[in-house]
Amino acid sequence: MTEQNRVIVVTGAASGIGRETAQRLARAGASVVALDRDLLAAGGQITPLECDVTDDASVRRAAAQVESLFGAVNGLVNCAGIGAQGSVERATDDEWLRVLDVNVVGTARVSRAFLPLLRRTTAASIVNIASIAATAGLPERAVYSASKGAVLALTRAMAADHVGDGIRVNAVSPGTVDTPWVQRLLALADDPDSERQALEARQPTGRLVSAIHVAAAIEYLLSEEAASVTGTAIEVDGGIAGLRLRHARD
Repeated sequence: MTEQNRVIVVTGAASGIGRETAQRLARAGASVVALDRDLLAAGGQITPLECDVTDDASVRRAAAQVESLFGAVNGLVNCAGIGAQGSVERATDDEWLRVLDVNVVGTARVSRAFLPLLRRTTAASIVNIASIAATAGLPERAVYSASKGAVLALTRAMAADHVGDGIRVNAVSPGTVDTPWVQRLLALADDPDSERQALEARQPTGRLVSAIHVAAAIEYLLSEEAASVTGTAIEVDGGIAGLRLRHARD
Protein backbone atom coordinates (compact mmCIF):
# COMPACT_ATOMS: atom_id res chain seq x y z
CA MET A 1 0.00 0.00 0.00
CA THR A 2 1.34 3.43 -0.89
CA GLU A 3 0.84 5.87 1.98
CA GLN A 4 2.69 8.82 0.48
CA ASN A 5 1.16 12.20 1.42
CA ARG A 6 -1.37 10.59 3.78
CA VAL A 7 -1.77 11.67 7.40
CA ILE A 8 -2.83 8.93 9.81
CA VAL A 9 -3.57 9.47 13.51
CA VAL A 10 -3.03 6.49 15.85
CA THR A 11 -4.09 6.52 19.51
CA GLY A 12 -2.50 4.23 22.08
CA ALA A 13 0.62 4.41 19.94
CA ALA A 14 3.23 3.99 22.67
CA SER A 15 2.93 0.20 22.93
CA GLY A 16 1.35 -2.98 21.63
CA ILE A 17 -0.91 -2.86 18.58
CA GLY A 18 -0.83 0.93 18.43
CA ARG A 19 2.96 1.09 18.36
CA GLU A 20 3.24 -1.63 15.73
CA THR A 21 0.59 0.10 13.60
CA ALA A 22 2.25 3.52 13.83
CA GLN A 23 5.63 2.12 12.86
CA ARG A 24 4.20 0.03 10.02
CA LEU A 25 2.32 2.97 8.50
CA ALA A 26 5.37 5.21 8.84
CA ARG A 27 7.53 2.64 7.04
CA ALA A 28 4.96 2.65 4.23
CA GLY A 29 5.41 6.39 3.84
CA ALA A 30 2.49 7.87 5.79
CA SER A 31 2.88 10.86 8.06
CA VAL A 32 1.83 9.31 11.36
CA VAL A 33 0.64 11.24 14.40
CA ALA A 34 1.20 9.00 17.42
CA LEU A 35 -1.10 9.93 20.30
CA ASP A 36 -0.58 8.55 23.81
CA ARG A 37 -0.11 9.60 27.42
CA ASP A 38 3.38 8.08 27.11
CA LEU A 39 5.03 9.52 24.05
CA LEU A 40 6.40 7.25 21.33
CA ALA A 41 9.92 8.23 20.29
CA ALA A 42 9.88 10.66 17.41
CA GLY A 43 11.62 9.76 14.22
CA GLY A 44 11.18 9.77 10.48
CA GLN A 45 7.51 9.99 9.59
CA ILE A 46 6.20 9.82 13.19
CA THR A 47 5.05 12.88 15.11
CA PRO A 48 4.34 12.05 18.78
CA LEU A 49 1.76 14.14 20.63
CA GLU A 50 0.60 13.77 24.21
CA CYS A 51 -3.08 12.85 24.50
CA ASP A 52 -5.29 11.29 27.17
CA VAL A 53 -8.40 9.83 25.52
CA THR A 54 -10.34 10.12 28.80
CA ASP A 55 -9.85 13.92 28.85
CA ASP A 56 -11.88 15.82 26.25
CA ALA A 57 -9.71 18.93 26.57
CA SER A 58 -6.59 16.83 25.93
CA VAL A 59 -8.18 15.22 22.87
CA ARG A 60 -9.31 18.55 21.42
CA ARG A 61 -5.89 20.05 22.07
CA ALA A 62 -4.27 17.19 20.13
CA ALA A 63 -6.74 17.66 17.25
CA ALA A 64 -5.91 21.37 17.13
CA GLN A 65 -2.18 20.55 17.01
CA VAL A 66 -2.74 18.11 14.16
CA GLU A 67 -4.80 20.69 12.29
CA SER A 68 -2.02 23.24 12.73
CA LEU A 69 0.63 20.79 11.51
CA PHE A 70 -1.21 19.06 8.65
CA GLY A 71 -4.56 20.75 8.03
CA ALA A 72 -6.39 17.50 7.38
CA VAL A 73 -6.34 13.79 8.28
CA ASN A 74 -6.80 10.79 5.98
CA GLY A 75 -7.13 8.09 8.61
CA LEU A 76 -7.75 7.54 12.31
CA VAL A 77 -6.91 4.38 14.24
CA ASN A 78 -8.49 4.13 17.70
CA CYS A 79 -6.05 1.76 19.42
CA ALA A 80 -6.09 3.18 22.94
CA GLY A 81 -7.62 0.65 25.30
CA ILE A 82 -7.29 -1.11 28.63
CA GLY A 83 -8.21 -4.57 29.87
CA ALA A 84 -9.99 -5.97 32.88
CA GLN A 85 -10.30 -9.38 34.48
CA GLY A 86 -13.13 -10.85 36.49
CA SER A 87 -16.81 -11.75 36.41
CA VAL A 88 -19.72 -9.32 36.59
CA GLU A 89 -20.08 -10.29 40.24
CA ARG A 90 -16.56 -9.18 41.09
CA ALA A 91 -16.35 -6.00 38.99
CA THR A 92 -16.78 -2.74 40.86
CA ASP A 93 -18.60 0.34 39.59
CA ASP A 94 -15.28 2.17 39.41
CA GLU A 95 -13.84 -0.55 37.17
CA TRP A 96 -16.86 -0.43 34.87
CA LEU A 97 -16.60 3.33 34.54
CA ARG A 98 -12.82 3.29 34.00
CA VAL A 99 -12.83 0.63 31.26
CA LEU A 100 -15.84 2.02 29.43
CA ASP A 101 -14.38 5.54 29.60
CA VAL A 102 -11.18 4.46 27.87
CA ASN A 103 -12.40 1.78 25.47
CA VAL A 104 -15.79 3.14 24.41
CA VAL A 105 -16.15 6.81 25.26
CA GLY A 106 -12.47 7.37 24.45
CA THR A 107 -13.03 6.01 20.95
CA ALA A 108 -16.03 8.31 20.58
CA ARG A 109 -14.18 11.37 21.95
CA VAL A 110 -11.27 11.00 19.59
CA SER A 111 -13.49 10.28 16.59
CA ARG A 112 -15.66 13.32 17.38
CA ALA A 113 -12.61 15.60 17.57
CA PHE A 114 -11.04 14.37 14.33
CA LEU A 115 -14.13 14.01 12.14
CA PRO A 116 -13.89 17.64 10.90
CA LEU A 117 -10.31 16.96 9.75
CA LEU A 118 -11.29 13.66 8.13
CA ARG A 119 -14.07 15.41 6.17
CA ARG A 120 -11.47 17.64 4.53
CA THR A 121 -10.03 14.69 2.61
CA THR A 122 -11.42 12.17 0.17
CA ALA A 123 -11.64 8.45 0.94
CA ALA A 124 -11.04 8.91 4.67
CA SER A 125 -11.12 5.92 7.02
CA ILE A 126 -11.53 5.18 10.73
CA VAL A 127 -10.44 1.86 12.22
CA ASN A 128 -11.52 0.91 15.74
CA ILE A 129 -10.06 -1.93 17.78
CA ALA A 130 -12.72 -4.35 18.97
CA SER A 131 -11.98 -7.92 20.11
CA ILE A 132 -13.21 -11.46 19.68
CA ALA A 133 -14.36 -10.97 23.28
CA ALA A 134 -17.17 -8.88 21.77
CA THR A 135 -18.76 -11.96 20.21
CA ALA A 136 -17.27 -14.99 21.99
CA GLY A 137 -18.07 -15.60 25.64
CA LEU A 138 -14.74 -15.71 27.47
CA PRO A 139 -14.50 -16.47 31.20
CA GLU A 140 -13.46 -13.74 33.61
CA ARG A 141 -13.75 -10.96 31.02
CA ALA A 142 -17.17 -9.42 31.77
CA VAL A 143 -16.21 -5.73 31.78
CA TYR A 144 -13.74 -6.00 28.93
CA SER A 145 -16.13 -8.02 26.77
CA ALA A 146 -18.94 -5.53 27.32
CA SER A 147 -16.69 -2.64 26.37
CA LYS A 148 -15.52 -4.30 23.17
CA GLY A 149 -19.08 -5.31 22.28
CA ALA A 150 -19.93 -1.62 22.55
CA VAL A 151 -16.98 -0.72 20.30
CA LEU A 152 -18.22 -3.17 17.68
CA ALA A 153 -21.75 -1.71 17.79
CA LEU A 154 -20.35 1.82 17.76
CA THR A 155 -18.29 1.00 14.67
CA ARG A 156 -21.39 -0.02 12.71
CA ALA A 157 -23.37 3.01 13.90
CA MET A 158 -20.52 5.35 12.92
CA ALA A 159 -20.24 3.67 9.53
CA ALA A 160 -23.93 4.36 8.88
CA ASP A 161 -23.67 7.95 10.09
CA HIS A 162 -20.61 8.91 8.06
CA VAL A 163 -20.78 6.91 4.84
CA GLY A 164 -22.37 9.99 3.27
CA ASP A 165 -19.30 11.99 4.27
CA GLY A 166 -17.08 9.59 2.34
CA ILE A 167 -15.65 8.23 5.61
CA ARG A 168 -15.43 4.45 5.99
CA VAL A 169 -15.56 3.04 9.52
CA ASN A 170 -14.46 -0.50 10.31
CA ALA A 171 -13.01 -2.51 13.16
CA VAL A 172 -10.36 -5.15 13.70
CA SER A 173 -11.20 -7.86 16.24
CA PRO A 174 -8.01 -9.44 17.54
CA GLY A 175 -7.75 -12.61 19.56
CA THR A 176 -5.23 -12.78 22.42
CA VAL A 177 -2.32 -10.70 21.17
CA ASP A 178 1.24 -11.06 22.45
CA THR A 179 1.54 -7.50 23.77
CA PRO A 180 3.17 -5.94 26.85
CA TRP A 181 -0.27 -5.88 28.54
CA VAL A 182 -0.71 -9.65 28.11
CA GLN A 183 2.86 -10.21 29.24
CA ARG A 184 2.15 -8.22 32.43
CA LEU A 185 -0.95 -10.34 33.10
CA LEU A 186 1.08 -13.51 32.65
CA ALA A 187 3.70 -12.23 35.06
CA LEU A 188 1.02 -11.91 37.76
CA ALA A 189 -0.13 -15.52 37.37
CA ASP A 190 0.91 -18.17 39.89
CA ASP A 191 2.49 -20.15 37.06
CA PRO A 192 3.19 -17.80 34.11
CA ASP A 193 4.43 -20.59 31.83
CA SER A 194 1.33 -22.73 32.36
CA GLU A 195 -0.93 -19.73 31.92
CA ARG A 196 0.73 -18.84 28.62
CA GLN A 197 0.41 -22.44 27.44
CA ALA A 198 -3.31 -22.33 28.29
CA LEU A 199 -3.79 -19.14 26.28
CA GLU A 200 -1.91 -20.61 23.34
CA ALA A 201 -3.92 -23.84 23.52
CA ARG A 202 -7.13 -21.81 23.31
CA GLN A 203 -6.03 -20.57 19.88
CA PRO A 204 -6.70 -23.05 17.05
CA THR A 205 -3.33 -22.05 15.59
CA GLY A 206 -1.66 -22.95 18.89
CA ARG A 207 0.00 -19.56 19.32
CA LEU A 208 -0.86 -16.05 20.39
CA VAL A 209 -1.71 -13.47 17.76
CA SER A 210 1.13 -11.20 16.66
CA ALA A 211 0.63 -7.43 16.79
CA ILE A 212 2.28 -7.37 13.36
CA HIS A 213 -0.66 -9.25 11.86
CA VAL A 214 -3.22 -6.98 13.52
CA ALA A 215 -1.37 -3.95 12.18
CA ALA A 216 -1.44 -5.45 8.69
CA ALA A 217 -5.24 -5.72 8.84
CA ILE A 218 -5.47 -2.12 10.04
CA GLU A 219 -3.25 -1.00 7.19
CA TYR A 220 -5.53 -2.77 4.70
CA LEU A 221 -8.68 -1.13 6.09
CA LEU A 222 -7.05 2.29 5.78
CA SER A 223 -6.03 1.66 2.20
CA GLU A 224 -7.73 2.36 -1.11
CA GLU A 225 -7.92 -1.41 -1.66
CA ALA A 226 -10.61 -1.45 1.04
CA ALA A 227 -12.70 1.26 -0.62
CA SER A 228 -15.77 -1.02 -0.65
CA VAL A 229 -15.37 -2.13 2.98
CA THR A 230 -17.28 -0.28 5.68
CA GLY A 231 -19.29 -1.20 8.76
CA THR A 232 -17.54 -4.52 9.27
CA ALA A 233 -14.90 -6.16 11.45
CA ILE A 234 -11.92 -8.24 10.41
CA GLU A 235 -11.09 -11.01 12.87
CA VAL A 236 -7.37 -11.52 13.42
CA ASP A 237 -7.67 -14.16 16.10
CA GLY A 238 -5.93 -17.38 15.13
CA GLY A 239 -9.33 -18.89 14.35
CA ILE A 240 -10.79 -18.75 17.87
CA ALA A 241 -14.03 -17.01 16.85
CA GLY A 242 -15.06 -19.37 14.09
CA LEU A 243 -13.26 -22.71 14.37
CA ARG A 244 -14.29 -25.66 16.49
CA LEU A 245 -11.57 -28.27 16.17
CA ARG A 246 -11.84 -31.94 17.06
CA HIS A 247 -8.85 -33.24 18.96
CA ALA A 248 -7.89 -36.89 19.08
CA ARG A 249 -8.44 -38.51 22.47
CA ASP A 250 -5.46 -39.86 24.36
